[in-house]
Amino acid sequence: MSRTVTVKNVIIGEGIPKICVPIMGTTTAELKQEAEALKSLAPDLVEWRTDFFEQVEDIEEVRVALKEIRSVIQDLPLIFTFRSAKEGGQKTINADQYIALNRAAAESGLIDIIDVELFNDEADVQALIAAAHARDVFVIVSNHDFYGTPAKEEIVARLRKAQELGGDLPKIAVMPTHAGDVLTLLEATYIMKEQYADRPIITMSMAGEGIISRLAGEVFGSAVTFGAAHKVSAPGQVPVMEMRDILSLLHRNL
Repeated sequence: MSRTVTVKNVIIGEGIPKICVPIMGTTTAELKQEAEALKSLAPDLVEWRTDFFEQVEDIEEVRVALKEIRSVIQDLPLIFTFRSAKEGGQKTINADQYIALNRAAAESGLIDIIDVELFNDEADVQALIAAAHARDVFVIVSNHDFYGTPAKEEIVARLRKAQELGGDLPKIAVMPTHAGDVLTLLEATYIMKEQYADRPIITMSMAGEGIISRLAGEVFGSAVTFGAAHKVSAPGQVPVMEMRDILSLLHRNL
């Protein structure tokens, strides 16, 4: 049975999948407004998508923004994510910048989780995981495939690799081209959870066809789902209030 990950007072991997809401402001002022607005939604986790931030290459400005976000969200767990353009993000930065940005975030004392993309240099991934763990920061090791859905064996292999590298929360998001692709993702999730995972995993099939995967995590094995406040950070995200109602309905009947 997979062990849980406890971030502040949130237990990931137990009961209803935890709802994470991204904030995507381009300026510190916008980020603060978004953070204020999402408090009424009471998400379990907040993700700052820093690839939307205009000054993301200025680490000192990133720290300033982090302080502002933290002052608003208080004790809500915060995920720090730079999603690269090759995995559906808004910007491209070089490997050295990526490492410096994530290391600075991990060492800031202001975040709880960093997201490290699996398909970086393996030594860089391991170095960032070690740096985060040294500061008691958890790590999502992620892969986002916006071009299709790999075979279930490949999905499982990527999740297992993320786990072997030391990621606390292996994650994969894939794009379906038909309903069968959604079934592939769900089957791979179930296989990973039942046969290989010793920690919570996060999986989703994107776009409209994949919405069911964002809602059925408790059935198949995904421990976190991403909901939208006002603007979606990936295709197929469901508004938070609707998502919470559906997750609760499923939970009551399991």
